[in-house]
Amino acid sequence: MSTGTPTDEVVDAIARIDMHRQEMQKETGAAAAGNEALRRLHELLESERQALQPHGPGAGHPANIEAVTAEIDRVKKLTGGGKQGAVRGHAYGQRRKRISGPSAPHNPPRNKGRRTMGRRGDR
Repeated sequence: MSTGTPTDEVVDAIARIDMHRQEMQKETGAAAAGNEALRRLHELLESERQALQPHGPGAGHPANIEAVTAEIDRVKKLTGGGKQGAVRGHAYGQRRKRISGPSAPHNPPRNKGRRTMGRRGDR
């Protein structure tokens, strides 16, 4: 679904982000460089979406959004970003699945210490 060609400003911004990603990859590795590039591309995408709003600044251009989205997909494929949950920030919200069955590791009950019989400890 091509809606035309992206503007020179967006093409230049995408090229600058990619060049920065390549330089950063030499120093920090593919994952960190890809995460930084994805962050900057998402910022660019959001600014282009704001430009398309009826009351937003500038005229906006649908091809810009398409170009930035294609670049995001390309960077995700290069860095394996589509497979990592931590890239999206959901690592802490997900729960682990419990393994059941005879081969599952069994956690023994915790030692709860000495308990007094018949008295509550709030005196």
